[in-house]
Amino acid sequence: MAIIIVSIGIFIVFWFSWQRTPDFEQYAAGIERKTQFFNYFLPLIVQKNKEIAATRKTLQKWNESRNNIGWWDSRTLYDLAKQYRVSNFSIEDDAAWIKLLLNVDVLPPSLVLAQAANESAWGTSRFAKLGNNYFGQWCFEQGCGLVPKKRDSGKAHEVAAFNSPQESLESYMQNLNSHPAYQSLRNIRGQLRKDKQPVSGIALAAGLTSYSERGAQYIEELGEMIKFNKLEKYDQAVSGIE
Repeated sequence: MAIIIVSIGIFIVFWFSWQRTPDFEQYAAGIERKTQFFNYFLPLIVQKNKEIAATRKTLQKWNESRNNIGWWDSRTLYDLAKQYRVSNFSIEDDAAWIKLLLNVDVLPPSLVLAQAANESAWGTSRFAKLGNNYFGQWCFEQGCGLVPKKRDSGKAHEVAAFNSPQESLESYMQNLNSHPAYQSLRNIRGQLRKDKQPVSGIALAAGLTSYSERGAQYIEELGEMIKFNKLEKYDQAVSGIE
């Protein structure tokens, strides 16, 4: 009976989460739609950043007292290294710790909001509405998502489908924090931390040349979106959890 109750509870949580996802098309394009978009995604971004920040603090604590890491914690540590694509991780390896801590870090909401708005046309794209994909993420197995209408012949990728916008967000943040293509972004963030400078969305956008085929034009576009919509004010939402 307890298992049934828990399962029903989980179903209700997911059902209400799905129900609360706004239909952004019902809001007038411009300030009204943007406001709804930011109001919906900002709490999700802040919550995910809190989780990442908590994990980072635990890693920092373990790094400072490596000899006291217990068996169970060591398993969690190696699982995190695998999750964040730090190959051949060893507790005794200083370079491995540096790379892991470089990857496990928060992302400025200004950047996340700008990419979500850009990639999903403010939540109105076909991929956002049908697949909960707000970040243009691809997948490469047949049936894993939605087939782009303008996909070049000879290509087999699909645009990934997710169960919820939150799942799309989590996948995107994990991607930026672990994929080799975005090592430059993580290096920029690490250098800003080393120099005790704010980690801004515009600064990190420079590390996204591989995110879009538009390259430098895409980065410039993100910067303009951040500035025009004054998105860096939202970065204060994570400044206290780093």
